[in-house]
Amino acid sequence: MKKNVGTIDKAIRILVAVVVVILYFTNVISGTLGIVLLALSAIFVVTSLLSFCPIWQVIGISTRKKE
Repeated sequence: MKKNVGTIDKAIRILVAVVVVILYFTNVISGTLGIVLLALSAIFVVTSLLSFCPIWQVIGISTRKKE
């Protein structure tokens, strides 16, 4: 599993996840949409922690700087 998520990409994913969680728990978003967005947020957090996004790999994109 080759890392393909860069620092800025990680920060954006975490920020989006935090915003979705805040919106869900303040009842701005709810129901099925809220649950789907929470699941997506969890995926964003996991891919940020692992520095690997399977979708980026399939598409052939890497936001990580070359070493």
